[in-house]
Amino acid sequence: MSQDKSREFLHSGNDKDKFKFFYKASLLQQVNDLLQNIDEHLKSANALVHELEESIKPMLKELDELQGKIKNMEHVEEISQRVQQLKKKLAWSWVYDVDKQLEEQRTKIGRLKDRIPACQAKIDYQLSVVEELMERISKKKAQIACMMENTSEVRRMKDELQQTLSLATKEKLELEEEYGRKGNQLQKMVKHVSFLEQQIQDIHEQHVKNTQAEESEIEEKLKGLQCEVDATASSLASLKEEESALLESLNEGSSEIRKIADEIEDFERKRREIEHSIREINQHQINKVTAFGGDKVINLLRAIERHQERFKKPPIGPIGAHLTLVNGDTWAFAVENAIGRLLNTFIVANHKDALVLRGCAREASYGHVPIVIYDFARPRLDIRPHMLPQTNHPTTLSVLHTENHIVYNVLVDMGDAERQVLVRDYDIGKAVAFEQRIQNLKEVHTLDGYKMFSRGSVQTILPPNRKLRRGRLCSSFDGQINDLQRDASHVNEEAQQRRRRKRDVEGRLQDLQDDLQSVKRRRLNAERNLMSKKLALQDVKNAYGAEANASSASNVDELHQEISKVHEEVQEKKMLLEKLQVRMNEAEAKANKLKVSFENLCESAKGEIDAFDKAENDLIKLEQALHDEEAKKAHYEVIMNNKVLSLIKEAEAHYQELEKNRLESCRKASIICPESEIEALGGCEGSNPEQLSAQLTRLNQRLQHESQRYSESIDDLRMLYEKKERKISKKKKIYKGFREKLHACETALGLRREKFDRNASYLKRQLTWQFNRHLGKKGISGNIKLSYEEKTLSVEVKMPQDASSSTVRDTRGLSGGERSFSTLCFALALHELTEAPFRAMDEFDVFMDAVSRKISLDTLVDFALALGSQWILITPHDISMVKQGERIKKQQMAAPRS
Repeated sequence: MSQDKSREFLHSGNDKDKFKFFYKASLLQQVNDLLQNIDEHLKSANALVHELEESIKPMLKELDELQGKIKNMEHVEEISQRVQQLKKKLAWSWVYDVDKQLEEQRTKIGRLKDRIPACQAKIDYQLSVVEELMERISKKKAQIACMMENTSEVRRMKDELQQTLSLATKEKLELEEEYGRKGNQLQKMVKHVSFLEQQIQDIHEQHVKNTQAEESEIEEKLKGLQCEVDATASSLASLKEEESALLESLNEGSSEIRKIADEIEDFERKRREIEHSIREINQHQINKVTAFGGDKVINLLRAIERHQERFKKPPIGPIGAHLTLVNGDTWAFAVENAIGRLLNTFIVANHKDALVLRGCAREASYGHVPIVIYDFARPRLDIRPHMLPQTNHPTTLSVLHTENHIVYNVLVDMGDAERQVLVRDYDIGKAVAFEQRIQNLKEVHTLDGYKMFSRGSVQTILPPNRKLRRGRLCSSFDGQINDLQRDASHVNEEAQQRRRRKRDVEGRLQDLQDDLQSVKRRRLNAERNLMSKKLALQDVKNAYGAEANASSASNVDELHQEISKVHEEVQEKKMLLEKLQVRMNEAEAKANKLKVSFENLCESAKGEIDAFDKAENDLIKLEQALHDEEAKKAHYEVIMNNKVLSLIKEAEAHYQELEKNRLESCRKASIICPESEIEALGGCEGSNPEQLSAQLTRLNQRLQHESQRYSESIDDLRMLYEKKERKISKKKKIYKGFREKLHACETALGLRREKFDRNASYLKRQLTWQFNRHLGKKGISGNIKLSYEEKTLSVEVKMPQDASSSTVRDTRGLSGGERSFSTLCFALALHELTEAPFRAMDEFDVFMDAVSRKISLDTLVDFALALGSQWILITPHDISMVKQGERIKKQQMAAPRS
């Protein structure tokens, strides 16, 4: 404590500054600062723990969401269990349904068997009726036989008369027909005579009208006209032949043009196909995946990427994108021919992923995407050498390379790639496929696309598929593009040649058209000329015929002779007609006589014949009744056979079939679950298989709908829930440990704060006691007012000369020596409150008188010796009055030079 500090302390009028001096000197401030610092650290630690506890609330929310998902999935599991129970009930309901059908069938068989006696009784009744009718019929037949013997002679006579009457009537009709025919001939002869007479009259009239002409001139004219007609006809025939030849040439030219046009169209189609192939190959060079589905497969892959979270495992495909050829592109076309159908295929892990993939395909407008469902967890297949074809030729699997073991397994399991042998030409392929009988061989494929295989004794060779896409697995497409470009150039050249040839043929065809038009015009002119000449010739011939008729007048005598001859024949015909008339009259009289005899015979035999007819009618009725009764009997027999016995037989067969079905259904249902389990579930009463099937369908649809809501399985969700719960529990445990430690720290801090307050209170009392004790050595008393709440400290001293007074004076009202001594007493009181290895005081006695200095030095030395600490006392005054001792060392410095 230096002199400056003492003066500052004593002369300070601010109680708060005095308190700060005390608080710092007594080390209470340091402890208080430590406690406050600890309290701040605890508050920050509390805030941090609170922040950590708040940080797990989103995880708790996720945990609640997982709990909700698990509950929903448990609901799905419950539906699945109900589905399983319904399947079990459905399986046994079929058994119970068959049991019901068996019971119904037994009842039906019983009812049908009950119908047998009634039906048999009806059959027996009809049988007795039939037998009775047969007896009556036999009696009636005997009666009719007797009557037939009596009426047979009458019938014979009747038949003879009827036959004779028929002959007479026929003869009469024949005579009438002959009479009519002869009359017609007579009329024709009369008409012929009239015609001949009219002809004679016409000849006389024509002979009078016409004059004689020169027959020689007419004949020459006819010959000239005939020659002209023949020449014109010959020219016309040659023109028609030429026209036919031109038409045939035109048809041939048109056919050739159509053929050339078809060839040009074929070359254009080939060119378009080649250009399309070149574009595809160029696109494949940019993106190899487009070789296995085109641009649509890119859209499909993008859709798969968008819906990645819906798949349990991402699909693999197309398969061709995961394959490369080994040792060049030699076998590219053979491999394409062998497994080309698999190259566009996608691989999924389960049926649900397949449905999701089809949805992605619909979204990408891909159409029907080929899908293979395969177990992704299955390891790469290890094919033993004895399972491969024993041949030196490569297999499809040996010339392919893939890094994906799933693609490898699909090629083996779905494509049989390890059993497809590749050869170079047709002859080697036939020898390998059909002659060497190689084990484990399925197919043989050649470089040019032939496919050979044998199934049993049947050998099959399929030609190359020209529509098959080539070289999709090639590593380089430049060679293919060059080949296709050469093919396109060759096709263009061929098309140009066909176009030139078509233009030449069209030119020749146009010339032929012109020639044909010219020939047609000449033919038409020749036809008109020939027609005019023929008409002229016909006119001349007609004129010549008229003149010739004039010359026929000389034949009139012949006509007269013919007329007289015809008159004679007419007379003969008339006489013959008279004779026929007589014969007709006789035949008519004979027929009338026979008719009268026949009527008389019929009248005499009418009674017997009527009785016979009646007996015949009765017999017919009996036979009809017999037929009806036999029909009824047959009807009941048919009913017995078809509707009773056959139905019983069918019912029994159905019953046996139902028993077999029941055994089979029971066997299948027992495989699914025992019957006791169904009884434990309450049985299948009140529901039939159709209702259970409908319920099962609805539950399956609901299960499928609910299952699609969450792509994860309930086991995964439970594992995730347990994982998160463990993580959260671990954090909660850690944070709880933090809380407990903080609580322990806060408790300890509270205890230390209480101890600090208690010690501060003790120090306050001790300070006042020690201060009074040290002041008492000089007969002074004082009081220290200390307030920790207001952080103030005030020192009051009561001097001995003021004993009569009750007033305690403040240190600022003391003299310098009294103030210094009071300060020393206060400092010593503070020294007793603290522990320190070294203590020092500088010029503490400069304002004291000799008595006060002596008392102060003795007090300090005694205090230091009693306390046992090291003290350094610095003073400018004489220290000879300090007593000697073992633990006291005095050092006096020389006075400074003046």
